[in-house]
Amino acid sequence: MKSMFIKATKLVSAVVLTVVFSASVLANHHGSKMDIVDTAASNSDFSTLVAAVKAAGLVDALKGEGPLTVFAPTNEAFAKLPAGTVESLLLPENKDKLVQILTYHVVAGKVMAADVVKVDSAKTLEGSSVTVTVANGGVKIDNANVIKTDIKTSNGVIHVIDSVIMPKG
Repeated sequence: MKSMFIKATKLVSAVVLTVVFSASVLANHHGSKMDIVDTAASNSDFSTLVAAVKAAGLVDALKGEGPLTVFAPTNEAFAKLPAGTVESLLLPENKDKLVQILTYHVVAGKVMAADVVKVDSAKTLEGSSVTVTVANGGVKIDNANVIKTDIKTSNGVIHVIDSVIMPKG
């Protein structure tokens, strides 16, 4: 009976290690091979963000060498905006405003979650700074909650946020 328990324990351990190792290899493979745009495009939760990046003409900039840190709003985050806002921003005549909003979500350099909590603001590519607040075990970028951190890409890192943040002024 004892040897059967030991065999079962070894089998379960082997399966767990295989799953953990496979997930780690997969995450590292995707993290090191795909850039910010490809990583976002591979996740259906970012389809609105990817469409906005394309409409703003920022694909090449976000596929560049970097490193960059992107605070990426989900489709749900874009859906929280007033009705018609996203559609309006995607129009060619509003490209400058769209670029301003999107570049407000990007910081030069690779800022991992452990680093974000050490600062109270960060200068964005738009030119102004976002406010970083750490409270109640969570992190906020302006008024947006960071809901997933440290999605590594070949040219930076993505942190997922639950609201679209807007430049001041």
